Amino acid sequence: MSSVPALPVTFRPARTRAVLLTAAAAIFVVVSAIALLLDRLGPGERLSFVVTAAMLSGVVLMLARPKVVADETGVTIVNFAGTRRLAWAEIVQVNLRVGDPWVFLDLSDGTSLPAIGIQPGIAKEQAIADARALRALVEARSGNGPEGSGS
Repeated sequence: MSSVPALPVTFRPARTRAVLLTAAAAIFVVVSAIALLLDRLGPGERLSFVVTAAMLSGVVLMLARPKVVADETGVTIVNFAGTRRLAWAEIVQVNLRVGDPWVFLDLSDGTSLPAIGIQPGIAKEQAIADARALRALVEARSGNGPEGSGS
């Protein structure tokens, strides 16, 4: 069983985030530079290039947004376009099975919530360690004993 980390703790896919932040900056710089270097473009067309670059970069930045923040009162799940706050008692189980793109939380209302902030994409070992740490926190805070769950 994993040791319980000190609270507050934030889980996020650091390598994936670094790649996405770099890509967002590169997209903005390259598209804006193209707008400035093309002599035949008027001011309105240049502006449209820069606005398009900003919008594309914004989409990539949204992909870098996911995280899971655990504190004394519960867990905040920040996914691509939304945020959800959960009390510890609402989380029944933390799952990261082989082939899952990210952690799924089984909730007391019978639903499942993706926690995209813990994903095994680039850093599989880190995602497994983070999932185990979150599972240990849930078990310690909600009173749910260990149940048959995947790594």
